[in-house]
Amino acid sequence: MNTPFTLAVCAEMQFTDLPFIERIKKIHSYGVAVELWNWTDLDLPAIAETGVPIESMTGYISGNLTDDNGIEAFLKSAAESARASKILGSPRLNFHGTGLGEGGIPVDPVDKVTGRMWAKAALTLEKLAGIAEEHDVIFEMENLNLAVDHPGTPFSHPSDILSLLGAVGSDRLKINLDLYHAQIGDGSLIDTCREALPFLGEVQVADVPGRCEPSTGEINYRNVGQALVDMGYRGTIALEAWAKYDSDRAITTFVDTFSNLKESAK
Repeated sequence: MNTPFTLAVCAEMQFTDLPFIERIKKIHSYGVAVELWNWTDLDLPAIAETGVPIESMTGYISGNLTDDNGIEAFLKSAAESARASKILGSPRLNFHGTGLGEGGIPVDPVDKVTGRMWAKAALTLEKLAGIAEEHDVIFEMENLNLAVDHPGTPFSHPSDILSLLGAVGSDRLKINLDLYHAQIGDGSLIDTCREALPFLGEVQVADVPGRCEPSTGEINYRNVGQALVDMGYRGTIALEAWAKYDSDRAITTFVDTFSNLKESAK
């Protein structure tokens, strides 16, 4: 594999017929790292014993960024997640604008984000940055689409997240830029990557429509990957997608898409 990026695959979405430990070993056999969702459902010591590198995991269990009870729950669970991440070597910790329930629907959906909610969210992220500093971890806020998968999620657009991160100004807080969600909600993926670059913690990919591997939809991920190389990004790109055909083909296609790109002359 000749790639300038660290490639990773979401374990909850590939080889779903295998027991979890065997699943992450199978994914790693392709030369890629692994990402996890809800760590509370998993045997973290057993995962650590496999030696498979874990790039990210869920960074909160409940709560939200904007009301007092929700903020307390969010920050408490973020600290728990930070402690749990140490078992796996402190992977980056992912979170959203609010807690998600069954099927990815927000527990407390929002019709309109008010100015008060923006102010509360910025103060919450300042406190989250303090937790990140205390535990020596990175928290990443992921953008989500409203039209298909996550209606009612506040702070769902990349521009929303970048505004919050700019207001807080902490190196411990980054954006997890999910290009599947960004394509549905915003488009202009290369420009979005460029705008996010100063805060970019990782990039997640899946094609549109269908949320399957690259080359199954409308996004030219080969061009996106080359643009990321040209703008100097060398971090993680993760496949957070379902397999359209089978997991072997999905992961192989993903790896091929982001390999053998031209190094930037800059």
